[in-house]
Amino acid sequence: MEVESSGRKNAKSMDEPASSAARAIRRRRKCRNICFAVIAVLLFIIILIVILAFTVFKAKRPVTTIDSVSLANLKFSLDVVRLQVLLNATLDVDLTIKNPNKVGFKYTDSSAQLNYRGQQVGEVPIPAGKMPADAAAPMNLTLTLMADRLVSDSKFFSDVSGGELPLNAFARIPGKVNVLNLFKIHVVSSTSCDFTVFLSNATVGDQDCKYKTKL
Repeated sequence: MEVESSGRKNAKSMDEPASSAARAIRRRRKCRNICFAVIAVLLFIIILIVILAFTVFKAKRPVTTIDSVSLANLKFSLDVVRLQVLLNATLDVDLTIKNPNKVGFKYTDSSAQLNYRGQQVGEVPIPAGKMPADAAAPMNLTLTLMADRLVSDSKFFSDVSGGELPLNAFARIPGKVNVLNLFKIHVVSSTSCDFTVFLSNATVGDQDCKYKTKL
């Protein structure tokens, strides 16, 4: 009986290391499976984010447009004998920034300029702001023509004498689109409008606008 009892004890003592080794192997397999599952979930999330970033949330180009230009004020006199021009003009410019993205568009401080034959003759600031997704922000800007900058320009007297003053309104708005708080895409939207101020009847016509956006 003592021999039989001793044999059972020896068998039990031999089984214990084997059982411990099996449990260790099972733990390692379980940890490995959990790690694989976590890695798979992370890869799925990353792939999903990338797919959304390049499909639904793909950055689109915000567009800045000048909808209309009109004369708010005009004072004009021409002295042909002395070759002198007195001209004070204020223009109302209706401008719209359109954000076609599914995320917000944040733009920085910028300005709109009034130009005459390539020379800047007026400027108005455009303060920084933020637009929600799929939105449009209308703005009404007032540009004042600083005619004193044109006194020395020989073409200015010729244009005024002919009753037509060619001008250009230009706006450049830089900003960025933040996609899923992961990708910040810098954007510059600009618009340029050529138009003519008809001095005889104080109207604006021949408007030709071009729009450009860089990602």
